[in-house]
Amino acid sequence: MQCEEVRDQFTDYLIETLEEPKRSQVQQHLISCAACRAEAEGLKAIWTRLGSIPGEQPGPNMRARFEVMLEAYRHGLDNAPSSNWWRNANEWMARWWPAQPVLQFGLAAALLVAGVAVGRQYQQPAPLQPDGEMVQLRSEVREMRNLVAISLMQQQSASERLKGVNYQIAQPNSDFLNTLLDTLMHDANVNVRLAAVDALRKFGESQTVRQGILKAITRQESPLVQIELITLMVELQERAGVATLREISANQSLDEEVRKRAQWGIEQLE
Repeated sequence: MQCEEVRDQFTDYLIETLEEPKRSQVQQHLISCAACRAEAEGLKAIWTRLGSIPGEQPGPNMRARFEVMLEAYRHGLDNAPSSNWWRNANEWMARWWPAQPVLQFGLAAALLVAGVAVGRQYQQPAPLQPDGEMVQLRSEVREMRNLVAISLMQQQSASERLKGVNYQIAQPNSDFLNTLLDTLMHDANVNVRLAAVDALRKFGESQTVRQGILKAITRQESPLVQIELITLMVELQERAGVATLREISANQSLDEEVRKRAQWGIEQLE
């Protein structure tokens, strides 16, 4: 198997769902290919660390807000005026509803026709706007998640930085993206930088991310990170990076696998 084929099988291989004979073929390739073996070991380390990350728990501010909302809801229920208007309405309707089945059927049919006629003239109201407080609460929660991720990425511990890189952010702000790109550029741990590349895949539509990837690829010293960045560039169809890939493929001081990957990237983007 070629390197590219093996990398396509890494996920199934690491979670032990790859069936024979492909599993044996991947194992044989890893024995003979140092670059793929190192990449597989790095991905396995990331996978192991991800499994040890504890489940996310609501922060104290979120819990406090929830308790206030719950208390207000309970207060409203406790102080709601007790009313038997529904029962009174049913009794009033019962007095006026005819007892004979034929008259009941006729009245029901008349009400149905009237309801259809009114329904045809009824215009659908405009959709309700979200409550302002709820919108603000959601915005605050998003900002809090961004701050938590940024804080984790700035910790001394590599495992904590890895948690920050893999923190689930659906709507990143500019500070989060810049911190993630800075982690990719300067973090001392290769596994953290690899995880940063994987995290940036989710935000490939951002021009900030695309420019950061082009900038980072020329400053990386790890062949694994360089290869992953080239792969990401192809996935994003970032044709502005073709010139950079040409420089990489022609640089004889770089790892051979990196130069081959750069040439492959050029072929994919042109």
